[in-house]
Amino acid sequence: MKNTVETYTPPDTPTPIGPYNHIAKVGHLISIGGTAGFDPATGQLAGADVYTQCKQILKSFQVMLQSVNSDLDHVMHINVFLLHMSDFDEMNKAYVEMMAKHWPTRTVIGVHELPKPGVLLTMNLTAVTRMP
Repeated sequence: MKNTVETYTPPDTPTPIGPYNHIAKVGHLISIGGTAGFDPATGQLAGADVYTQCKQILKSFQVMLQSVNSDLDHVMHINVFLLHMSDFDEMNKAYVEMMAKHWPTRTVIGVHELPKPGVLLTMNLTAVTRMP
């Protein structure tokens, strides 16, 4: 059996800042690459704070996952890359609001810098599709 990697950048999601797609999918396994809190309608950061940027990232994840027959309840693991660990509580506040009661495994890493000015965090994830 041959596994084919399909890649996507769905409409209504932020435009990638480099030569990549947001989603890679093989069978039921989904990987979404590093995503920042940009509002896809404006191309601008959704806000200047971690709470607003985190909520926007998770909203973008919802759209991306929906495009490949999945949702936030099917996320297996999330990586969070925080520019300032002092923003951990505000990131968590938005995360709890958006993730409801589904708590996938998660890793939070402090980083020295991120590729775009004003970006305070990025996130990526691994998920599975909803079974038919």
